[in-house]
Amino acid sequence: MSKYTAPRGTKDITPDDMPFWHYIESTSRSLFSLYNYQEIRTPVFEHTELFERGIGDSTDIVEKEMYTFSDKGDRRLTLRPEGTAPIVRAYVQHGMHSKSKVSKLYYCGPMFRYERPQAGRYRQFHQIGVESLGSALPICDAEVIAMGVHLFDELGLSGLSVAINSVGCPVCRPVIEERLKQFIGLNLEHLCGDCNRRFDSRPLRILDCKNSTCKTYMTGLPDIRDSLCHECKDHFNYVVGYLDNLGIPFQINPQLVRGLDYYTRTTFEIGSDQLGAQNALCGGGRYDGLVSQLGGPATPAVGFAFGIERAVMILQEMSDYHQRVNPLVYVAPVGFDQVAKSFLLVDRIRRAGYRVELETSKNELKTHLKQADKLNARLVLIYGEDEANVDKVLVRRMADRTQELIPFDHALEYIVSELEDDTF
Repeated sequence: MSKYTAPRGTKDITPDDMPFWHYIESTSRSLFSLYNYQEIRTPVFEHTELFERGIGDSTDIVEKEMYTFSDKGDRRLTLRPEGTAPIVRAYVQHGMHSKSKVSKLYYCGPMFRYERPQAGRYRQFHQIGVESLGSALPICDAEVIAMGVHLFDELGLSGLSVAINSVGCPVCRPVIEERLKQFIGLNLEHLCGDCNRRFDSRPLRILDCKNSTCKTYMTGLPDIRDSLCHECKDHFNYVVGYLDNLGIPFQINPQLVRGLDYYTRTTFEIGSDQLGAQNALCGGGRYDGLVSQLGGPATPAVGFAFGIERAVMILQEMSDYHQRVNPLVYVAPVGFDQVAKSFLLVDRIRRAGYRVELETSKNELKTHLKQADKLNARLVLIYGEDEANVDKVLVRRMADRTQELIPFDHALEYIVSELEDDTF
């Protein structure tokens, strides 16, 4: 056993796991292109002030979870804990607002937070996210939510649920916060230190507290929507109306505020019943003030992000799913004289887009089949002297051990018909 192990809260993504990652990433890219989103990549570390100012200095992320260090020039830098602030920084820095009225961007990459590791949650984790910058229309919120649901449907995840809320805007936020303080103040002495510290400056943050004791004192909390201004109410009603029109089921959760200070109006989460009690798979919302807060022009925006690790965890637990990941074709030449023509067949299959293993070091059919079974091959193509004499190849289906003799020149066509419904 190696004396070195991966640091706590990190994990190696092994070859056994990679097909799931590739599938999620490629499916996401394909779907985002349908919505006319373009990829953007930002540095893994940014100036610390970007996150302090963008995320909010009273959030758990900034207060407790960031990996911050000083470089040799004594500059304070932070490994990015989330993707939105860096995207907005790039949007402003490169003047994207002057190139297009609406910029639709997506990203994929590692994030870093010092938090307690648990199933599907790590200190280095990977997110895929989208940001739509430039439109304040509620249909944009609905489209982003619909895109998230569409993506998880496309990935084959089941038991999806959408929770949605509105946290208001700068006009009605003071009214919301005052009503919350009146309610929470009655039990403030029973709440945790973080809640007490946020009571005066960020009372909305208290709703995002994970402390189970604090949560018990939130029963009967006033519904935020009752304090929304007219424009925020209209905006929210349009969003849920669009979702209704698309047939997307949702629940309104009056306490859904998300854990970041930059959210305005719409907040939402997409969950899966396959994740248990902590069922959140994806989260996002509108952040109309962040671009100007980070030095750009006033620009409305909305987006979401999800953790790849949690999506992979669900896919790996789906019993019928693992068998569909990257079906393998195993080509077994039985005898040295059959290697050259087997190699020709392998080349044809690979050029058609299928994954193939050619084994030339084994001559016995029994050994070939044992190796193919070990590799979870879907089909085994056996090409020995008997098959060569009649210019055919024997195709064996490993799932049920049935087999069929196919003309050599028709082997590729046969394989395509067998696997076309199972490949990604």
